[in-house]
Amino acid sequence: MQEFADVFALAAARGRHLGHSPWHTVTQEQVNLFADATGDHQWIHVDAERAASGPFGGTIAHGFLSLSLLPLLGGQVYTLREPPAMGINYGLNRVRFLQPVPVGARVRDGVEVAEAKETPKGLLLTMRHTVEIEGQERAALVAEALVLLVP
Repeated sequence: MQEFADVFALAAARGRHLGHSPWHTVTQEQVNLFADATGDHQWIHVDAERAASGPFGGTIAHGFLSLSLLPLLGGQVYTLREPPAMGINYGLNRVRFLQPVPVGARVRDGVEVAEAKETPKGLLLTMRHTVEIEGQERAALVAEALVLLVP
């Protein structure tokens, strides 16, 4: 895990890859809870028996579940000695789901500071995330997440 003194030191890392999170196993319980939270109970996610004979050979995580792992995984890549007063999810510029994440697979997040811009409200960072699946050459997803850090 990389440590930065404050949000400005993090912003100075613009263009740098910060590293990878530890591996995280996507479980069926996690998928089921996400299905309950979102109302998306499509069989490819929650019906292991039917999914076994489906196009993916088993259940897969929702794309939005994989995306929702960014705070957990990304938060394990770097830390700030002097944290901001608050960090606000400011949205996403671009998200692409490149391949499904099978239940039981291990994923990790590679993080890069793509852009840093001072605004009257704080520091707006564009963080480039690449969620990889262990043993797979192609990433599960790539996303540019915006976070407003108020020092």
